[in-house]
Amino acid sequence: MSVGGSGGFQFPRWTNWLRPALVVVLLTVPPYLGLLVWLGGSPATTDVGYQPEQPVPYSHALHVGQLGVDCRYCHSTVERAAFAAIPPSATCLNCHERVRTSSPRLQPVRDSKTSDAPVPWVKVHDLPDYVYFNHSAHVSRGVGCEECHGRIDRMEVVRQAATLSMGWCLDCHRDPDPRLRPVEAVAAMGWAPAGDRRTLGKGLREARGIKPSQQCWTCHR
Repeated sequence: MSVGGSGGFQFPRWTNWLRPALVVVLLTVPPYLGLLVWLGGSPATTDVGYQPEQPVPYSHALHVGQLGVDCRYCHSTVERAAFAAIPPSATCLNCHERVRTSSPRLQPVRDSKTSDAPVPWVKVHDLPDYVYFNHSAHVSRGVGCEECHGRIDRMEVVRQAATLSMGWCLDCHRDPDPRLRPVEAVAAMGWAPAGDRRTLGKGLREARGIKPSQQCWTCHR
């Protein structure tokens, strides 16, 4: 930096490139930064694929996929309550008091029975506290488990398959037809109708008088 004849400061010539560089930065960084924030905060980025380690390595691929255990055997409240119950240890021991009785993997379940303290399962599909979701309202209208939870019968470790975002929920509420099935098939993994699914869903919707709400208060109470 030098002193000019008028007594003012003069910047070195090499600083001339800073002006166009600053223009380029101001024009390009905000859009990219906004895109980064948008993608980084999207449920598709932060939530889909969430797969926490559980205290007991329970395989849905084995129990549901191979052995054919119905979802409602363990999650027994989905047809009549807002929440899908996590099975008590007694439910697990209905089988495991006779099957793999000495497996170290099942020790937390046996300890739970002895202490009467629940197994500390880690919730996978955990909606924010400000969101109300009623399982029974969906199951009783023919929305299958796999519509929200994916092919659980293929998962060794449960993971979140859908975003469960507000936009994702609204997509279904605005167009429920291709997501509806006979009520008796709600827990059937890989279920497919004999004909066109949208046509079947439309018939089911009209016959049952299904009109999904799109009002804010439906989920935000």
